[in-house]
Amino acid sequence: MLPGTRGRSGNLPQDLTSFVGRQREVADIRRLLSTSRLVTLTGIGGVGKTRLALRAAGESRRAFDDRVWLVALGELGDPMLVADATAAALGLREVSSRPPLDMVVDYCAERDLLLVLDGCEHLVEAVAGLADALLRACPGVRILVASREQLGIPGEVTVRVPPLEVPDPDRLPPPGGIPRYPAMTLFAERAVAALPGFGLTEENTRAVARICQQLDGLPLPIELAAARLRALSPQQILQRLTDRYRLLTIGHRGAPPRQQTLRMCIDWSYELCTDRERELWAHLSVFAGGFELDAAEGVRAADPGPDDVLDVVAALVDKSILIREDHGEVVRYRLLETLRDYGLEKLRSSGELDALRRRHRDWYEQLVQRAEAEWIGPRQVQWIRRLDREQANVRDALDYCLSDPDEAESALRIAAAMYLSWLARGVLGEGRRWLDRALACQSESPTAARVAALYAGSVLAVMQGDVPGGTALSAQARTAAAAVGGEEWTALARSASGYVAIFAGDLPRAVLDLEAAVRTFGVTGNPLRRVASLLGLALASGLRGEGRRSLACHEEILAITDGRGESMFRAYSLCTLGLAVGQRGESARATALLEEGLRLTRMLDDPLTCATCLEALAWVAAERQDCERAAVLMGAADAVGEESGIKKLVIPGLVGYQKRRRKQARAALGPRVFAAAMERGRDLGLGDAVAYALDEFAPAQASESTSVLTKREREVADLVAQGLTNREIAQRLVIAQRTAEGHVEHILTKLGFATRAQIAAWVAAGASAREPDRGTGRG
Repeated sequence: MLPGTRGRSGNLPQDLTSFVGRQREVADIRRLLSTSRLVTLTGIGGVGKTRLALRAAGESRRAFDDRVWLVALGELGDPMLVADATAAALGLREVSSRPPLDMVVDYCAERDLLLVLDGCEHLVEAVAGLADALLRACPGVRILVASREQLGIPGEVTVRVPPLEVPDPDRLPPPGGIPRYPAMTLFAERAVAALPGFGLTEENTRAVARICQQLDGLPLPIELAAARLRALSPQQILQRLTDRYRLLTIGHRGAPPRQQTLRMCIDWSYELCTDRERELWAHLSVFAGGFELDAAEGVRAADPGPDDVLDVVAALVDKSILIREDHGEVVRYRLLETLRDYGLEKLRSSGELDALRRRHRDWYEQLVQRAEAEWIGPRQVQWIRRLDREQANVRDALDYCLSDPDEAESALRIAAAMYLSWLARGVLGEGRRWLDRALACQSESPTAARVAALYAGSVLAVMQGDVPGGTALSAQARTAAAAVGGEEWTALARSASGYVAIFAGDLPRAVLDLEAAVRTFGVTGNPLRRVASLLGLALASGLRGEGRRSLACHEEILAITDGRGESMFRAYSLCTLGLAVGQRGESARATALLEEGLRLTRMLDDPLTCATCLEALAWVAAERQDCERAAVLMGAADAVGEESGIKKLVIPGLVGYQKRRRKQARAALGPRVFAAAMERGRDLGLGDAVAYALDEFAPAQASESTSVLTKREREVADLVAQGLTNREIAQRLVIAQRTAEGHVEHILTKLGFATRAQIAAWVAAGASAREPDRGTGRG
């Protein structure tokens, strides 16, 4: 699976730490999923619902033809976006005004898959509606929910997640029997990360057992306690917990409730932090869905004090308050939801919450505006990926703006700048909802931000088929632009009118408006607006039958983007030119254009343009009489389109040509061979389909088991080649030894190898982009 792409294996994340115990619970959940279509795991925060759900789902992969998909809802604040988040997790792209729930139901209707809905307690009603709709209309769908609260709909089977089993400290088994107690094992494994070389001994076993007992076997408190071994011995940790435990139980019979135990441990962890660590913990709680270091530095107070933010972040990672996550070449940090709630509580009690939310909003407003300013440039792909990672934070920033009428202008600026990201990712419906909400806030007088938001809203509306809505917004854009003044804003309003006219069928008006916009943006030197207007002019000209003029617009787009390193608009123009040139019989140039476009779509993770490029390359292959290759590519194009939510790949204006090429390939091969080749293409998956189209390997080699290793797996493979043991790899990468072992096992499985020596030879040969020699299988 290529970085940034989804495939038929689903989207479950890799474990960052080892999974301890719970074998019986995993088996029970898998058994329930075989007989029940909705299973909900409930329990208090910190008991391990998410990890248990992901492990059970991961072990159930092979039971579902269309695999397992995670929908993370913990950071989603708006119940209206539950269906959007589900569509995005499935990799669906919005190409119409159909509600996201309908898209999800249609996609799942004939599929055999498992959906994992995680973090649902604050969205119970919306999640229940989604689950009910899927269960009624999609017989092959099963749903596994992790939530503090059950959904309460018919057919739901609820499983209460228990704490980890703890031994009686006064009746400890011999050392060899300790591993059967998961709470003890969890403490010991997390302790090694804090204190390399730590092990359970006769001197510390009883103290560790009492720690686990006092923490009620709850995984999160146990992990927080184990992280304290950097500074304290197990006996010292126990003493501090015992003192705090006594305070909780004064005046009460028996042990405190588990929720009290969790609170006690978090309080204790907070008090053991330095003043700077406590302050940063609270400040970082304003981030939703994680953050990167630059964001943490930006949201800090104007005078951050003597400590570097990185140093304090590193200290919080060491204490297991923050989770460090690798995202390709970028590191992000995240607070578990329970710890984030605690930090927000501290901000509320100190009266700092509003100020921190404003700084958070300010920072993300600047971020999205920088992305827009640099969109036509070499960092475009990085910006697309960054905004993907920051979705939850941008949503929070918009929510903050929309909660106060005085912040409406910021909402307009953020929403207008996010338009490009929503366009790139095909989340048109969500984009329109944010833009509509921002535009609904009345301002004293029109502003440039309002013109930009009206432009974005009108284009997204007509792209979803809402011509009346787009027409109304473009008319408002013209009025606002006239009030604001300046040729730049007048041109932007005319560009909006041009796009609306295309979808309304008024092509002469479209050409007139878009020509004017292109001229103005050429004078003002705005490459983004010029390229976007040229794209509309190319479309309008093509629909009018002015093919030569349309192609000239695309050639101009290529000229503008070539020297700037832009990818998104360039990929579309390359694909369009490739289609046109191929129909003229210029197969060599068509292939070159389409292959460049395909490389860009792979980098952009744009499956819809990718599917079009694959189909166009199939036509070129048919033109060259390589009909088997054509059929494989046609099958791949169909599958990639379907995986994005398109039932049938149709290229506007070329339906007849598409039918003729497919008929030609079927006639040349015969129905059976043609169908078999199409099926091979359908089985490739997105990453392997692109690799096949680019001749990176042959179709017989293209399978999920040999897909490209993840970045972390490549790092591990390189260390294996250097002769490092699993323990040494774990120490080098600062991960658990079991995690390192899991990575090595995944590498062996993907590459079809049996030994570490084969991995080393593969790395030495520089074979990361080709299939390995399978001369020696497992045995």
